[in-house]
Amino acid sequence: MLKSVRRWTRLGIAALAATSAILLAACSGPAGVQGENAAEGAGETTLKVALITHSTPGDTFWDILRKGAEAAAAKNGIELLYSSDPDGARQSQLVEQAIDQGVDGIVVTLAKPEAMASAVQKATDAGIPVFSINAGEDAWEDMGVLAHFGQDETVAGNAAGEKFNELGAQSVLCVIQEQGHVGLESRCAGVEETLEGEMEIIYVTAADPTNISSTITAKLQTDSSIDYVLTLGAPQAPIALESIAEAGSSAQLATFDMNPDVAEGLGNGDLVFAIDQQPYLQGYSAVDAVWLYKTNANVLGGGQPVLTGPAVITPDQADTLSEYVNNGTR
Repeated sequence: MLKSVRRWTRLGIAALAATSAILLAACSGPAGVQGENAAEGAGETTLKVALITHSTPGDTFWDILRKGAEAAAAKNGIELLYSSDPDGARQSQLVEQAIDQGVDGIVVTLAKPEAMASAVQKATDAGIPVFSINAGEDAWEDMGVLAHFGQDETVAGNAAGEKFNELGAQSVLCVIQEQGHVGLESRCAGVEETLEGEMEIIYVTAADPTNISSTITAKLQTDSSIDYVLTLGAPQAPIALESIAEAGSSAQLATFDMNPDVAEGLGNGDLVFAIDQQPYLQGYSAVDAVWLYKTNANVLGGGQPVLTGPAVITPDQADTLSEYVNNGTR
């Protein structure tokens, strides 16, 4: 099994490094990664919409979300302007840049609501409809955002905790890859709410595979009671699997989010489950929501978040989803 683990891990780290290089090459100054017109070639454009995320270079989750947004933009004749930055202050600057560009709508993640509040207020004051996506389910309504698309992260954590209970987990290590991200903190808190065993949180740096590997390995070497490791992002899962092997631990692995590596890991038994929030659906629905609002004053959700997850994906479901995972849409 170790041979397959290492092959899987090499693939995961290689993909992380390759994606990081692409994203870094696309950066334009300190404001972050600037995207292109996703609706180009789709016919006459009627609206200009900014999609602004807190994406970390190398996180394949955002590639899936962006594909959904691009599909909705192409369908509706929308010029989609994508940009991202994991730093809250710089992400806020990207929102202000979108305002200056005269966009017709903004779709934004609110992983760090306090850092984003002022810029979102400027957008709403300018009459630009704002929709939040993925992160910010506890903050969007107070910020004047029209609707939120994503999963309730506490509920998602609850689902993971209940699944661990089914598996008989005694001690779970919850790995947070971005300190200060309210959604990730809520996931671990949700696990702890329903988990009958013990849980501990450790923090790693999402863009640094070496840091992820060494931190998890060291923890497993010093605490042999840990029987499950939970990563909160798909790119971290293969690295954690290698750490488990290097530490000589008998712990098993689960993760949040899907990508080809996770699907393969579920299929070959390296992962026990994954929590899927359907990022393609988040991106598609949020961009579609801007079009609906601008063309017919529709607002989805009725004042409640529009939930896209969680769904617990088990090894026996991996084959069913493999086609879509390989297409980059799950």
